[in-house]
Amino acid sequence: MEKHLFLLRGLPGAGKSTLAKEIGGAHFEADMFFMKNGEYKFDATKLKDAHNWCRHSVMDAMKASEPKVIVSNTFTQEWEMEAYYLLAEELGYTVFSLIVENRHDGVNEHGVPQEALDRMKNRFEVQL
Repeated sequence: MEKHLFLLRGLPGAGKSTLAKEIGGAHFEADMFFMKNGEYKFDATKLKDAHNWCRHSVMDAMKASEPKVIVSNTFTQEWEMEAYYLLAEELGYTVFSLIVENRHDGVNEHGVPQEALDRMKNRFEVQL
């Protein structure tokens, strides 16, 4: 059985979560860590914990041989994906890194301020 890891990259509001649902499979994103009783409660001081939770959840799904694992985080810089590439190599997953662009006037659902969006946009790295 083939096993695939999809890394969906893009700014908030681009449609990463929507695309993840369309792909189907085990879907994880750091924002899920901040969901409490169906409500999004972001806490910047826990961002590192959120990414650790996401990475460990992905690792658990991959160790269970989930055929499709999807991670939808901003991944603005290459190093942010490195742990996922290493996991995929170790556990026999083919990786697809997809940049999701906001070409549909999508609104970020988490109220990320424009200046934060601009900072993310300016540091976004692309491998060609």
